[in-house]
Amino acid sequence: MPKKFTFASIMAKLKSLSKTKGSASFFATLLAIAFGLLFGLIVLLIASPENTFGGFNKILFGGFDKIGDVLYFATPILMTGLAVGFAFKMGLFNIGASGQYTMGMFFALYVGFMIDMPSSIHWLVAILAGLLGGMLMGLIPGILKAFFNVNEVITSIMLNYIGMFLVDMWIKGNDVMYVSSLSRTQYLPESAQLASLSIQNSNANIGLFFAISIAVILYIVLHKTTFGYELIATGHNKDAAKYAGINYKRNTVLTMVIAGGLAGLGGAFAILAPSTIAGSSQTYEPVNIIAINGFNGIAVALLGNSNPIGIIFSALFISHIQRGGTSASLFGYKPEIIDVVISVIIYFSAFSLIMSGVIGKFFKNLRKKKDKADAAKIADVKEVS
Repeated sequence: MPKKFTFASIMAKLKSLSKTKGSASFFATLLAIAFGLLFGLIVLLIASPENTFGGFNKILFGGFDKIGDVLYFATPILMTGLAVGFAFKMGLFNIGASGQYTMGMFFALYVGFMIDMPSSIHWLVAILAGLLGGMLMGLIPGILKAFFNVNEVITSIMLNYIGMFLVDMWIKGNDVMYVSSLSRTQYLPESAQLASLSIQNSNANIGLFFAISIAVILYIVLHKTTFGYELIATGHNKDAAKYAGINYKRNTVLTMVIAGGLAGLGGAFAILAPSTIAGSSQTYEPVNIIAINGFNGIAVALLGNSNPIGIIFSALFISHIQRGGTSASLFGYKPEIIDVVISVIIYFSAFSLIMSGVIGKFFKNLRKKKDKADAAKIADVKEVS
């Protein structure tokens, strides 16, 4: 006979799930998303009541009409999200993902334009160059933190500006890369471009598969290896980790180097993508603006609770509602509204521990009510007998 599900059994199952840290964080994230979307609905209602339903519908579902763009834009923020989340596991705040992303993009561009290689490996070497560029940018705050105890938040933030200005200067000074009349780089040779996923009217490419694979590998490293255990242990209690013999300085430098490399790969995946114009690629415009994908990575990491698997889904979600949010302009809404919605979602997700406690208390109260009800039934049965 098929198993019957009752309200009591469902609540008992939910209660057992809520006891685990991962599921509690998952429920907290869902609650943060719900609050963010509700706040967005209120903003739309105030801005233009007659268009509220259409605009909100676009935010929720508009991304499904642009699935290729969702996948393409999710790739770089997945990588910068991993860069932030991986460092956070060791208690380090890598706010320099933007600079690492930009430097990785430049290294990839340099190999693509300046080094002639067989087409079979050109794109792969360009990706590895992006990895190297990001690692170098992560190395600096790592060394300063490990050996001189300089706050990595300050150094990594300032390196965002240093990386951005250096890259813009180098590109503008390179006649092979830069087209002054267009104020942007030329198209990359096809040998340096990533293979397209052949989704019509999109830049989606195989970089997405690389990014997801890297996230899975990071999850395994963090949860199944000694190195990962050392990082997490250090993140929980640095002094206890030192006492246990964990090499704090080495792990600090390694963590920031790896985090920088991840963000650098994000820059490489973004710039090496083919464009929707046959034979052309993405281009970079040096306008002295810090790459927003680095800061979006912070949001993705927070929403994914710094878990590599969670970051995959949070990157896809953020990209989805961003693409849908751009379509809300069809109903007269400013594109900044979707940024407000995302900001509120991240604001609530930053309180995930508090929200996890609220959820746990909710299930605890439900159990108390159920126990009282069961006790009352038993008492009634005893009185009757």
